[in-house]
Amino acid sequence: MSRRGCVLAGVLAVAVIGALWSFLGGWYGSGPLAKDQHFIVPNGASLGTIADRLQEKGVIRSASGFTLRARVFGGGGGIKAGEFAIPAHASASRVLAIISSDDFVRRLVTVPEGMPSIMVYERLKAQTALTGDVASPAEGSVLPDSYPIESGETREAVLRRMQAAMSRTVKELWDKRAPNLVVKTPEQAVILASIVEKETGKPSERRMVAGLYSNRLRTGMLLQADPTIIYPITKGKRLGRRILQSEIQAVNDYNTYTMVGLPKHPITNPGRESIAAVLNPAKTDALYMVADGTGGHAFAGTLAEHNSNVAKWFAIRRQRGEL
Repeated sequence: MSRRGCVLAGVLAVAVIGALWSFLGGWYGSGPLAKDQHFIVPNGASLGTIADRLQEKGVIRSASGFTLRARVFGGGGGIKAGEFAIPAHASASRVLAIISSDDFVRRLVTVPEGMPSIMVYERLKAQTALTGDVASPAEGSVLPDSYPIESGETREAVLRRMQAAMSRTVKELWDKRAPNLVVKTPEQAVILASIVEKETGKPSERRMVAGLYSNRLRTGMLLQADPTIIYPITKGKRLGRRILQSEIQAVNDYNTYTMVGLPKHPITNPGRESIAAVLNPAKTDALYMVADGTGGHAFAGTLAEHNSNVAKWFAIRRQRGEL
């Protein structure tokens, strides 16, 4: 080979190596994304479409280069629909690996047990990943739980899932109810469960509280549940002060100090266990309860026993400096 031929061959080899290096660097080298970003792959999207969107979002430098390299190195046929977290400066290779994986970003809207509907509404409105408007749901229509959501999903669609979950749960538990209950309809069960939910934060007490209120309803006693006084004032939010005497004496659709029987509507969204407690209450003669200083309650079947428990509770409060 002539000297000129050797030179040309050397130049060609350098060019090939450089091109190969550039091709590999465009796949494995650091990408242009300046900071972590979430990226959505819609259902049915093609690799080419996704490559264009990745370029628009600044995740990759070239859509055509990404598509070519994906077909050479990664197959390019296994991208998944979903929302993915792309780290800053991710290589094109890593980007394809992420959007081909099951490592989706999971967003949840959590409704704790006993969260009133006004706060469910506020929680849905605060979710910036959701779209559209939504009305405050009817009290007692939402099942407390954690619900996965997708970016761009409507708030109304998420609320419908929450309400469908409540309907299914109430039907399931109603079909398994104990005989001879004081509540005669699923709607009444949810109303009473909402009171049980607000009256005790101790899971082990739910059936006992349900039994106590069932006894009161059966004998025609006033329920005298403080949360039913508060609900018309705050729509279920914390009152933040002592209840006024005028509020105890108020006559409305909720106040069980001035009405016999259940309120007209639920006072919160009760959880599954509170509904189950109402539909299978403890067999008890209890008619009274008062706080016992441990986060629970002391139960009594007679007024004399109850007054003794009240005296003990006031002694605890005085010892704590609360009185």
